[in-house]
Amino acid sequence: MRGVMIHAPGDIRVEDRPDPVIEEPTDAIIRMAATCICGSDLWPYRGYGDISEPAPMGHEYVGVVEHIGADVKNLKVGDFVIGSFFASDNTCEICQDGYQSRCVNNVGMGGIGTQSEYARIPLADGTLVATPSQPTDEQIPHLLAASDVLGTGWFAAVAAEVGPGKTVAVVGDGAVGLSGVLAAKQLGAERIIAMSRHKNRQALATKFGATDIVEERGDDGVEKIKELIGGLGAHCVIEAVGTQEAMQQAIKSTRPGGHVGFVGVSHGVSIDGGQLFMSEVHLHGGPAPVRRFLPELIDLIMKGQITPGDVFDLTLPLELAAEGYTAMDERRATKVLLTV
Repeated sequence: MRGVMIHAPGDIRVEDRPDPVIEEPTDAIIRMAATCICGSDLWPYRGYGDISEPAPMGHEYVGVVEHIGADVKNLKVGDFVIGSFFASDNTCEICQDGYQSRCVNNVGMGGIGTQSEYARIPLADGTLVATPSQPTDEQIPHLLAASDVLGTGWFAAVAAEVGPGKTVAVVGDGAVGLSGVLAAKQLGAERIIAMSRHKNRQALATKFGATDIVEERGDDGVEKIKELIGGLGAHCVIEAVGTQEAMQQAIKSTRPGGHVGFVGVSHGVSIDGGQLFMSEVHLHGGPAPVRRFLPELIDLIMKGQITPGDVFDLTLPLELAAEGYTAMDERRATKVLLTV
């Protein structure tokens, strides 16, 4: 099969890879209907972390079940399925508490690589959720968004305790931040402030439910948020970047007693204990337990109530994946869908 590999920072290649096979009786093999490039894929692309040898890329996926292991009971060949960037058994105590990303048996899909024509999905019964019917071509991008960015934005909103009557600020205007805007709207937020300097992303944030746009960054951005809502800060803040500046902006934008839901993959982030102590804000986040939300998100998408796939603003064939990485790195694209 063909699949995306990274050889070094900035060096993305589409190569022949071995076809996946059933390795464990709990595995399934899926044929990709679509895959995509994640903002977190840009960290190794930009040189963060060691790349000692070529490695597969991708962890977002939707597709059709081609083969199942002997112990797979909840799926059948031909099912259209969506999974998460962590495979999970969905039965351990941690999964049952709703944190499938920290399943005691979790398997990171990044190590398997889903920017490819086929993929082996471990723990298939716990990881994959089948759609109630075969989706249309128009629904596939929206379902693909659910496998990571929508589920991650949704978790950020839940972690930030978004709900009716709340004011929400969203730090980060990438696909996850925009999905956080959508989630906040669906969860009933009264006011949603999107922080963005990019006109096309501002427009999508507004479509998804943002009531206000703040272009300022850092302390200026914090002051603008407070100015908009009476000086106290937001009830709920979503941090969807993962940098020191973004985390500081999120904490400072939150009123005492408020909640920060942080889902940006942290790089170089540290929080001063004294600052945190005096802020009296709640912090909750980490790798999103996307599997927790998939049944609800699939239902909303299949009924046409949300269109999270609108975050894809560039579509390329798998063979041109390197161009997609460049476009996202240069911020010419918010999120790239790869057709297979």
